[in-house]
Amino acid sequence: MTEFENEFTWGKAVQNNSTNEFHANFDKAIDEVQNNFGKTYPIIVNGKEVFSDFCFTVKSPADTRISIAKFPKASIEDTQSAIASAKESFEKWSNISYQKRAEIFRDCANIFSMEKFSLAALMTFENGKNRLEAMGDVDEAIDFMRFYAYQLEKNEGFCKPTFHPNPNEKTQTVLKPFGVWGIIAPFNFPSAIAIGMTTGALITGNTAVLKPASDAPLSSYKFAKIIFPKLPAGALNFLTGSGSVVGQTLIESQDVDGIAFTGSREVGMSGFKEFTKSSARPFISEMGGKNPVIVTKNTDLDKAADGVLNAAFGFGGQKCSACSRVYVQNEIADQFVSKLVEKTKKLKIGMPWQKEVFLGPVINQDAKSKFEDAVNVAKKDGQVLAGGSVINAVGLEHGYFIEPTIVTKLPESHKLMKEELFLPFLCVQRFENFDDAIKLANQTEYGLTAGIFSNDQKQLDDFFSKIQAGVVYANRSASATTAALVSSQPFVGWKNSGSTGKGAGGEQYLQQFMRAQTQTRCD
Repeated sequence: MTEFENEFTWGKAVQNNSTNEFHANFDKAIDEVQNNFGKTYPIIVNGKEVFSDFCFTVKSPADTRISIAKFPKASIEDTQSAIASAKESFEKWSNISYQKRAEIFRDCANIFSMEKFSLAALMTFENGKNRLEAMGDVDEAIDFMRFYAYQLEKNEGFCKPTFHPNPNEKTQTVLKPFGVWGIIAPFNFPSAIAIGMTTGALITGNTAVLKPASDAPLSSYKFAKIIFPKLPAGALNFLTGSGSVVGQTLIESQDVDGIAFTGSREVGMSGFKEFTKSSARPFISEMGGKNPVIVTKNTDLDKAADGVLNAAFGFGGQKCSACSRVYVQNEIADQFVSKLVEKTKKLKIGMPWQKEVFLGPVINQDAKSKFEDAVNVAKKDGQVLAGGSVINAVGLEHGYFIEPTIVTKLPESHKLMKEELFLPFLCVQRFENFDDAIKLANQTEYGLTAGIFSNDQKQLDDFFSKIQAGVVYANRSASATTAALVSSQPFVGWKNSGSTGKGAGGEQYLQQFMRAQTQTRCD
């Protein structure tokens, strides 16, 4: 069994004083990936690549004049064919030994590792992540494949002998795959989340139909292209197109045995209700957050400001784990806000593939329009402290660039305090007593991530004891609520942030894709 180790590319570059080499490799990859832009790609059904004349164009959100790729608009018939081929392939794939399945995914991870600079460079164009965020996304995909292979081997395929007092009865429990899984992935982690969910389904012996987000399908196609020839025909199918066509067909099909979904609460809950209305089937979902950070008077304010800024504005707040609410103790509120605003105004905004850029564009016109609407409401009902404008500067006018925005003086019950925006939009509130801060932080339908900055040990203990979120951090200046690492920090949502209470990248994740069978043999 191969032990697990995180890829951790940028972290290792920092540790080894090789950041210049990292950037040189990235710059080279940027030049290379642009040579392949504009190509037409296929869907993959029953082990075959299928091209189509009915395509949509993927354009860079940083510059919509850049056409990244063209992909087919898969139809209901395409989706039904993919489901049928996955069902047909299930018996053959599920009967392949768990050791062989682990080997296949570890091999794929190794290929990704060799190509990670190209994959990350592509992502900066495809969904607008800066180079460090993009590399982190690819690293996480590699980590998921390796970690799940490690877990499968560590647990010996999840087959475990059990004790029976009668020596004539030999008993064991075996976890077995369900069958066909639909994988519905988001744009914001087009490698990590798409590949992580698909790996979870496939490596446990299920077959799958993967539908990536239409804004960023190429990153997950790279995975599908590598791995589908290593599997029985139909074990993995890859479909691009509309969620109302492909996604809805997957959810409505009686031949799909499970769904793994990451996206908004509205779509997730609607899909969950539809998928389970006539039969009890697993629906693994991660559905966003409205993640709080508490800043107390007993802390380093520079450290706190950095942590909040990185969590709120990294990748434009387009992470379900992004900080969108911060509660600051009255005594230090003015000082903290001043530091936060000053640091925010210094953030480098620009083309995300450039070395010094912190913040690139939001993903599309809908996100930009949603930002404009939110700012108008904030100006009416609160106070905008920083940002609040669309950026149309020379060189950025063809992308969806907006300013990271900080608002305050909103009522606690205001919709901007309650609804997930998925934007670089941070609400700052004040509190007097620490117990009140915990209560305010918990007053949300979500429970994904949360953070605190305090040097008071009792406050830290109370926070970890009382906060209602699945992934929580204390005094983390690198990011107060984001950047969970596979194995170390399993990513799990409470309340309406998730449906299962089991974290991706954790020891319990794979078990969700299987069901138990108790076996007894009598002498």
